Formats: sequence, structure tokens, C-alpha cells
Amino acid sequence: MRVSRRVTGAVLAAGLLVAAAGCGGDDGGDGEETPAGGGALKGVKIEVAAKWTGQEEKNFREVLKAFEKQTGATVSYASTGENTDAYLGPRIQAKNPPDVAILPQPGLLKQYAADGALKPLTQDAVAQVDQNFSPYWKNLASADGKTYGVLVKAAYKSIMWYRPQVFSDAGVQPPATWADLVKAAGTLQDAGTTPLALAAGPQDSWTLTDWFENVYLSQAGPEMYDKLAEHKIKWTDPSVGKALQTLAEIWGKPDLISGGVAQATKTKFDESVTQVFGQEKAAMVYGGDFAAANIATTKSKVGTDAKVFAFPKAGDTAPAMLGGDIAVALKDSKGAMELMKFLASPDSGRTWAKLGGYLSPNKNVAPDAYSDPVAKQLIQQLQQAGDAARYDLSDLTPAAFGATPGEGMWEALRTFVQKPSDVKGTQERLESEAAKAYKG
Repeated sequence: MRVSRRVTGAVLAAGLLVAAAGCGGDDGGDGEETPAGGGALKGVKIEVAAKWTGQEEKNFREVLKAFEKQTGATVSYASTGENTDAYLGPRIQAKNPPDVAILPQPGLLKQYAADGALKPLTQDAVAQVDQNFSPYWKNLASADGKTYGVLVKAAYKSIMWYRPQVFSDAGVQPPATWADLVKAAGTLQDAGTTPLALAAGPQDSWTLTDWFENVYLSQAGPEMYDKLAEHKIKWTDPSVGKALQTLAEIWGKPDLISGGVAQATKTKFDESVTQVFGQEKAAMVYGGDFAAANIATTKSKVGTDAKVFAFPKAGDTAPAMLGGDIAVALKDSKGAMELMKFLASPDSGRTWAKLGGYLSPNKNVAPDAYSDPVAKQLIQQLQQAGDAARYDLSDLTPAAFGATPGEGMWEALRTFVQKPSDVKGTQERLESEAAKAYKG
């Protein structure tokens, strides 16, 4: 089932600004809350499935431990891998789904809701959502007038991470425009530093869709972005070709990329971050705010050794692209619903925020809960974005097109990295894959 949604920057900014900066949030006076479940889940076993691995999984497990401590429940974690639908689909068909799953795309929530695979939140769980989230975030996790999910984790995806010392040594300032980025890359290369680490591996080609979406939003503008997300214009449109040609100014120069194209097309996202901040093989890397969790596993420190700059403008619009992960219940069990209530609570967000690499849409997670010093910079970028902010385009499309490794948008852009001169062929492939997915 296709989902299309116009995402207004004002609402997005309100949701995320409150999360990252704590604007208007209230911790409830003395900071104490009644534990979710009231300790009544001793002996109850709950299975949770999510795509997270590495540091993100480790941090999420800490959140689950906090729930276990509050309720007495026992929670097990299963990794879905990047293709969440490929993991959950067969289990749903076999009538053996996990109690709770974390979905990386709103489109997947709509699809599962239409198939009757999701359980609507109970009245008290909805009340928890209403208390802690803006109407936008609630609506994003709803379908046909029913609330099915909780936006447990938000991502700001219009930033680049860089090593400030390397930039300083080369006399390079963080680039504000795409032309500045191309120039800075050349200067860094001349100074003996590989400019960029690029994650274009088969399982992590979502980074390429983010590159494209930032460039496209900046060049084509919010209205065209919405039309492309809804497939109201074709991927053969000249605006898409222009964005691809722009990307080729970086992707089409192998010497600018750590390990060249051959290495990049094998590189995972975690590895691309490590190449910059652990191995010091490159000066910068694309990644959302969540990359802070990966940087934390290296010797580099976020805010000093690792800083961010806004994704450079490729057109008239300063891109502000956002994503989010949605928790849903696939079983109508008390354990599942109590966990959903907990994930909608400030307790959950506070626990996660302390670990870094995280932004909560929960308006009642206070600013002092966050350990990530990058948050203030993200707030400024979101404020400047205004009505131009948009939800991740690929996540608004059918999963077969926008969220499947080796297929659709992922693979078409990965192939483009290998042959950046083939703009027309890439557009035709994107349109062919999109047409099939939207019909489905």
C-alpha cells in the first residue's frame, strides 16, 4: 500500500526541536513517574524486533533493560537486518510475529495496517502518545483513523560529519553550497587527505538515497519533492536528471572517495564512519545525527574531534530532511501494549538520550537528558528550514522501491555510483522500478 504525506516544516520542527532542545517540555515536576506496567509483568516474555545492530542495538538494549527493571518483564531482541519487511513478512504470514517491531518506514506501517497485521494501541497507550507527542508524530504513526505506533526515534538527515583539524590544516571552511563542497574536496585532496568516505554497500545503499534526496530537495524545492514522493511526476523528469548530474560531480571522481568506487560499493555505513573518525582515512562522511553513536566507538569525541555542517545547498532551498523509527504492536498482548506505553513515555526517551546518537520526538524529554553536544546545532538548522523540511522521500514510497536492499532506489543509485555518466539510464531504471512498486 502506498503512503504519501505532505510534511510541513513547522510541525516537524516543532516535534524535533522540542526533542533536541527541550523547548516546552516538562519532566513532571519532581521527575518521578509511575513505572509503566506497575511491576505487574513478572514472568511475562516479550520479543522485540528492530533493524539496529552495533552501537544502535546496544543502546536500544539499554532502553529495554530499563523497561525490564520497571516492570519485571523479560524482553528478547531480534535483529531484522536492513530489510525489515523481508524478516517480518514471513513471520506475520506464519502467525508467529514478534510482540513489538520497530518499522523504519511509515509506508510499511500503512502496508501492515491495511493487511490487518497490526494491533491498534489501547486507549491508555494512545493517551500516553497524546500526552507526550505532537499531533504530527501521532498522525505519522496512524492509519485510517487508528493509532498503531509510537515514533520512538527521530533522525535529522541533512548534515555531514567532518574532522575539524583536517579542515583547518588544509585551510578549508565547512562548505555552505554544493559548489563549495566540490571546491573543498579538491583542496583537501591537494593537501594529501582523501575528502570523503562513502557507504554504498548493497545493504547500506540507503545513504545514497539520502544524498539524492538532499540534493533534490535543495534544487527542485519542496513541492516537486512531494510530487516525486507521491509519484505524481516520473523519475525521468529533468529535475531528477539534474540532481544526478550534480551528484556525479562528487561520485564521479573516484579519487575523492576513500578506497575508490570499488571499495565504496562494499562499504557499510558503520565502516564509512570508522574510516573517517577511527582510521582517519578520510576527512568527512555523510550521516544523520545517529552517526554520533558510531563515532562514540572510536577515539574521536563528538563536538571536538567530530563536528557537523549542514548538508550543502545545491539550489535555492536549504535541505532539511528527517526520518524516524516507529514502534508497532503485532500481538494484542498485555506485554506488547505495556512496552508500547513505555516507549511512548519520557522514561524511555531519557534513557536513550543519555547514550548519545539519538533524538526523541517526545516533547517531555528535557534538554538536560541529552549527552550529544551536536543537538544545539541541529536545532538552528531546523529553525532555518521552516516549511521546507520534509520526511525522508524513500521512506514515504513503497518499501519495494525505497527500502529494499538490492532493489529499487537503493540499487539504482548504487549502480549509478559505479557508472555516474549514465544519468538517462539511471532515470529510466528508477522510473521502471517505481512504476512497478506503486502499482503493487
